[in-house]
Amino acid sequence: MNESWTATVITCSNRAAAGVYEDTGGPVIVEALTELGFEVTGPVVVPDGQPVADAIRAALDAGARAVLTTGGTGLTPTDLTPEVTRPFLDREVPGIAEAIRAHGSAQGVPTAALSRGLAGVAGKALVVNLPGSKGGVKDGLAVVVPLLRHAVQQIVGSDH
Repeated sequence: MNESWTATVITCSNRAAAGVYEDTGGPVIVEALTELGFEVTGPVVVPDGQPVADAIRAALDAGARAVLTTGGTGLTPTDLTPEVTRPFLDREVPGIAEAIRAHGSAQGVPTAALSRGLAGVAGKALVVNLPGSKGGVKDGLAVVVPLLRHAVQQIVGSDH
């Protein structure tokens, strides 16, 4: 596997990190990225807030070309994934996050509009925040999977 095709999956959840329930979204993302040909680390399960930032930093420092998070994008006081993601982004790619919300809404999930997830370029990586529910993850992947390899190639200036 070419080193340039590495990815990290981060599950952002106080309850999953504490063992209250099993992470179900992270493994779905790992499977999808593996099928795309990425060498995947994770899912790394961390509590909301600063631990998410620490996990994103570790993934970027390790050379991940794609970092996908799940969880922490809603409206509760502990949902801070967009806030801790934004400082890493050199450039936001709002179309990805907008498309994820639109796809969820089109699937008959009106609460998809409440997701505050971001997407953007951090160094040589694409970082995407997906919702925390398993359904939200699947809706997000329906948008991200078809464009991920192309986006990662573009980030480093590959011809398209």
